[in-house]
Amino acid sequence: MPRGLRRFQESRQSHFVTFSCYRRQPYFARVEAFDLFVHVLEEMRRRFQMRVYGYAVLPEHVHLLISEPPPATPLAEAIH
Repeated sequence: MPRGLRRFQESRQSHFVTFSCYRRQPYFARVEAFDLFVHVLEEMRRRFQMRVYGYAVLPEHVHLLISEPPPATPLAEAIH
């Protein structure tokens, strides 16, 4: 992880999160992988009491617009 990054958590703001698949492989091009991601995203939303305002699942990456989890849970842990 690069040095000097600042994390802004417990700000009660929404967060835009983007991540890519390993080596930008198009894992989400398969319907099964896409369906699994959406299922796990819903489990994560419930488990960490978060709101998912929107998401875009592309073949090799994902965009999420989410709320923060309750203060006792770091955002990094929820999206891990």
